[in-house]
Amino acid sequence: MMEWTSAGPSILAAFMASMVEFVEALTIVLAVGAVRGWRSALLGTAASLAVLTLLVVALGPALARIPLPVAQLVVGTLLLLFGLRWLRKAVLRAAGILPLHDEAQAFARQTEALRRQDGPIGEAIDAVAFATAFKIVMLEGIEVVFIVIAIGASGRMILPASIGALLALLVVVMLGFWLHRPLAKVPENALKFAVGVMLAAFGTFWVGEGIKLSWPGEDWAILALIGAFLVVALGMVRLCGHLRSTSSPLPNATASPPPPDQGRLAKVTEELVGLFVDDGWLAIGVVLWVLAAWEVGALHAVAAQAAGPLFAAGLTALLATSAARRARA
Repeated sequence: MMEWTSAGPSILAAFMASMVEFVEALTIVLAVGAVRGWRSALLGTAASLAVLTLLVVALGPALARIPLPVAQLVVGTLLLLFGLRWLRKAVLRAAGILPLHDEAQAFARQTEALRRQDGPIGEAIDAVAFATAFKIVMLEGIEVVFIVIAIGASGRMILPASIGALLALLVVVMLGFWLHRPLAKVPENALKFAVGVMLAAFGTFWVGEGIKLSWPGEDWAILALIGAFLVVALGMVRLCGHLRSTSSPLPNATASPPPPDQGRLAKVTEELVGLFVDDGWLAIGVVLWVLAAWEVGALHAVAAQAAGPLFAAGLTALLATSAARRARA
């Protein structure tokens, strides 16, 4: 029987995270449709959504056959890396260190780029429009698929997480058809901040469950973790803003040469690694902290009520250290 103490946060986290990704995908699809034609843009979008649906259908049941502790540890660690990376960037954006995402500007840039593309416009199937829409929906959708599987598989909550993602898709699609313009009024950066908090909390909880740490209140601890990460993240926004304003400006650097062209496999690998790793030191610290907690739990059969909170406190410290290092740079 579904427990709403777990299902409710799962639906909300999947909905908010998927909303962010679908809004970004919608901006590009709207630009493709406006410049190259709606038929090919919608066909590319539909084809990409079909592939993503097959991924969820295939991977969800496969993960459900993995022993729960293993799924919680492996998937939870990936979700933790993903969530902390997302939360770190949200903190740095809110502190003014990284630029905020602007859908109107993204729409203008993509529109201009599409107008410069070669190839006739208005054919039955416009290859440029189809490929562009397919690629952006696939790239953003892969993150949605991972979020749904990570949130759902760790606690056998695939259905609630899928419901949250589907609701987000329906909302974004309806708004796109209704407005026919980028959803610039959606508080996307605030959503990213909230999603980062929730994903970091879920990842922390599932990893703790996988290594047999004790959480006071059991599933209710997820709400406490959300509150803890939120408090730390808000505090880091103020601290990073202060560090940025007091740090001495760096000398102007010479323009670096453009990176060499990468092969297709290298680009795919970079995209996949980029889902989980933004700051290498943060990623290494998280993995080492998880391994240390796992080893201590295995050796000493940790069951104390403080074990889970101490594990979470270490993760918040890693997040704060990483954000502060970036603010000083």
